[in-house]
Amino acid sequence: MVADLAIYTVVHQPRRLKLPAQPIPRGASIDDITRCLFDEQMNERYFRKVARYSYYPATRMFLDLVRQGMKLSIGFSLSFLRQAQSWDEELLNLFRELVAQENVELIGVEPYHSFLFLLDLPAFIGRMREMCDELEHIFGKRPVVTDTTEMCMSATLYDALDTAGFRGAVMDGRPWVMSWRESTHLYRNGDERPFVLSPDEKTRGRRGRGRTQAEPEAREAPYLLTRHLELSDDVGYRFSNQSWSGYPLYADTYADWIAHTWGDLLLLGWDFETFGEHHRRDSGIFEFMHALPAELQRRKVSTYTASELIERHREQAYHLPLPVHPTTWAGSGGMEFFLGNSAQQNILQLMGHVYNMAKLTEQPELLDLATWLAQSDNLHLIQWYGRSGPEAEVSAYFTPDEWWELGPNGVIHEQQQVYINALHAMEAYLPVRAARRVKSKKASSRAIRPASELIESAAVLAH
Repeated sequence: MVADLAIYTVVHQPRRLKLPAQPIPRGASIDDITRCLFDEQMNERYFRKVARYSYYPATRMFLDLVRQGMKLSIGFSLSFLRQAQSWDEELLNLFRELVAQENVELIGVEPYHSFLFLLDLPAFIGRMREMCDELEHIFGKRPVVTDTTEMCMSATLYDALDTAGFRGAVMDGRPWVMSWRESTHLYRNGDERPFVLSPDEKTRGRRGRGRTQAEPEAREAPYLLTRHLELSDDVGYRFSNQSWSGYPLYADTYADWIAHTWGDLLLLGWDFETFGEHHRRDSGIFEFMHALPAELQRRKVSTYTASELIERHREQAYHLPLPVHPTTWAGSGGMEFFLGNSAQQNILQLMGHVYNMAKLTEQPELLDLATWLAQSDNLHLIQWYGRSGPEAEVSAYFTPDEWWELGPNGVIHEQQQVYINALHAMEAYLPVRAARRVKSKKASSRAIRPASELIESAAVLAH
């Protein structure tokens, strides 16, 4: 029976591309390149819309709940925070007020919600460390638990997060990763000889006799909190679905489901926009959340932050083998949600080309720009291409309305052109190209002699 619960929510807004693709003049400044690539007017419009329906009311709701004793873990992409700093300082201050509460833990999220880890793992490690510094500067708290982009996790990603120094990480508890294991235990993937849960023990949650506890110096490897898929999605996706067998969902029923789930602990993970945007106010989502803490308390279920759960259960951590290919909380849980059609595969290749060109330029601003272009959203927004079904419908829902005027094939063509334009614009910043331009300019200045020199030469010849 679960008695320890953590609630995690993540706040993110993408930096959307400007479609149709805008030509970039040869030799354009980095600021001009940026203006040609991103549609900041559209980004601001979407930001303000979501702020009205979700960010403001949901933040106030969570403020009330944590002041009443509920524990909350919350993550922010820097992509969102940069937009808040530009367009709504009042909202940012409201989030600061929420994070400052004693019952709130700040989770470190991949800065731009990008797939940098697919392009440059060492750079990803550096960016995750920098992210912690920036979040500490903004909120006054330093994250020790992290959430990678789209809750991705793999054996390699785990090693990268270990190298970056994180205490723990959240991931999705997908059956194809968990196998016979339950998501209601604490796990690790390191080589520290943690407890090994055997198949015949999984239903009772017991540790096998004679299991060897990890050595003290090996306990620094990150712990893994696996999101409970079904219970999370009951609220995140199904809450307002009137055709769902569980509709309408009430707080007492949901608290019963949580309390009667077998295991040591439980992690619920939701998009912040679940509250007010994905499920509008008239769905009853806010009333549901306000009623939930009391119902949990009646069933002796206590809420904790992510790091508190780790501290409470780290002596009982089990080994979880991680796949080579990342698991994610998007779609059916694999990278095929982002790379399942030819258009997505082409964009990922273009992301790599642009990123490597930016590295060749040795310009930090262009490398930052290339990382923006590696946002996972640019693959998420075209998952629908050549597909149908619920996942395609979710992808199409998030695709900007203005893009559909181009038609499906037009959206794909113009998005590809954005990356091609960025690639060509960055070529001008290659050091070797710059050196040739300087050399050519000097040669030209020598070839074109001043008029005074020509007159003097002519006078000498005349004599």
